[in-house]
Amino acid sequence: MIHMDEVLNVCAGAMSTSAVPAGEVILTDGARAGVLFVLAEGEVEILKGDIQIVVLSEPGAVLGDISVLLDAPHTATVKTVTPCHFYVIDAPEDFLRAHPEVALDIARRLAERLHSMTSYLVDLKKQYEGSDDHFGMVDEVLETLSHAQRSRHEPGSDRDPDPDVT
Repeated sequence: MIHMDEVLNVCAGAMSTSAVPAGEVILTDGARAGVLFVLAEGEVEILKGDIQIVVLSEPGAVLGDISVLLDAPHTATVKTVTPCHFYVIDAPEDFLRAHPEVALDIARRLAERLHSMTSYLVDLKKQYEGSDDHFGMVDEVLETLSHAQRSRHEPGSDRDPDPDVT
């Protein structure tokens, strides 16, 4: 597996960084930027609505990957916490084809995130097995995550469809 500093080396050899001040939104939930951001320096927060999911500060973190890979709107908002420098990849599919080691690294990171979420859901299922409330549906969510093989990703859910997608 390549390390984040290797992702930075690939970017440093191909492009310059872009400075973004603190408090700026670089990716908006529900919008499509069509680019990848690679964090070179600084700290960003990932938000879903007004809920902070995580704060990232490790140089080489790739942002916008889900949107690019699924050809779908962004699934969260990314906002700078401190002044940041990013490598901005304007033609992400071309870049990933030219640098398969970066694409593989992104795939591994996405797999790690999916594994963590699935493990968390399994823990919830064990805690709330047999429950009649919404926690009792965790087994259905797990099955969907584990076995769904869609040809095209459809954002939203039956309960909360994404009105921005046509």
